[in-house]
Amino acid sequence: MSDVADRLEDLRRAGLYRRLRLIESPQGPRVTLDGAEVLLVCSNNYLGLADHPRVRQAAADAAERFGAGAGASRLVSGNMSLHGKLEERLAAFSGYEAALLFGSGYLANLGTIAVLAGRGERVFSDELNHASIIDGCRISHAERFIYRHADLEHLSWGLRKAGGEGALIVTDAVFSMDGDVAPIAELLDLARRHGCRLMVDEAHATGALGPGGRGAVAEAGLSGEVDVVVGTLGKTLGSYGAYVCASAKVVDLLINTARPFIFSTALPPPTIGAALAALSLLDGQPGMVEQLRRNGAILRDALAGQGLDVGASRTQIVPVVVGDARPATALCERALEGHVFAQAIRPPTVPEGTSRLRLSVMANHRADELCAAAAVIGQAAEELDIVARGSEQRISPVSRLRRAA
Repeated sequence: MSDVADRLEDLRRAGLYRRLRLIESPQGPRVTLDGAEVLLVCSNNYLGLADHPRVRQAAADAAERFGAGAGASRLVSGNMSLHGKLEERLAAFSGYEAALLFGSGYLANLGTIAVLAGRGERVFSDELNHASIIDGCRISHAERFIYRHADLEHLSWGLRKAGGEGALIVTDAVFSMDGDVAPIAELLDLARRHGCRLMVDEAHATGALGPGGRGAVAEAGLSGEVDVVVGTLGKTLGSYGAYVCASAKVVDLLINTARPFIFSTALPPPTIGAALAALSLLDGQPGMVEQLRRNGAILRDALAGQGLDVGASRTQIVPVVVGDARPATALCERALEGHVFAQAIRPPTVPEGTSRLRLSVMANHRADELCAAAAVIGQAAEELDIVARGSEQRISPVSRLRRAA
């Protein structure tokens, strides 16, 4: 087994070794990390609902009534009334005919892309899409065209070159490592002109953008018009799992052909109960969404005041791009000494040369906490002689090829 030890040592030398950190408290603005209280600024619990009393109680009530697990896949004996109720609520919330639950966002993207694009067709994917989209494109057996990040001219060229073989354009709504937003209206226009479907992953946009937090598609005024919308229960909605919204016919096709849905045990009742409660809170308290937006602006301004470049972000995700993996890790550890937890993100999650701290705010962070976090990170960067710079111009052709491979 020396090859395993050698591979681990290679990761250490490259600054890419990872270890699991232990959270010993509920998810919130402050958590107990490896025994110490820290300010958490790298969670996807954007509205702070994972620890909300109503969400916790709803999970407990669902477990009491329906049990801890579903027991089987939905197509065998695992389909419960709770699943259908949540799907109806999610479809109505997103402005679609139907919705279908999946075990995770990763599974939703793998299953949906493989159903909608196949051998002999082409799928068009933004180069900074999430790994689940990249892997969904790989297993679809469709020919892949990776267009430069948010580059409509490059995508248009690829669509023209494809002729009639284009099947699907797929993009993140909010890019999870940069916090910028896809040009959804323009992508839909290209999809219509070239006879493609458009699929948008709203994982980091739900609860953050659009009226009532309905996402980037709703912000663009295109609810129900984008062909397929993917969302997650495990970020803003504070639970676990994912969903796909589309026409009733597309959802029926997914039920019958999407392997991650067919061959996975149904989501457990407590997660469904929690998600239903979180969705009700989001519907009833739109002020949380506005507070999240304000907090994102506070953190961006505070970091800029420390001389740190946060790129093109306009959302709750705020990157501080360092460059190489080792200084990014050093910056993370130095910030932890100041009781601020902002995880270092390194390849393959981001392209070579763009390692970073990926900061994210919650609606229930206080302004003074965010300003203090920016001061800690700014001081740490100065002590380590690190100059952060925006990420939008730092993607090399080589890293593009590696990410697309």
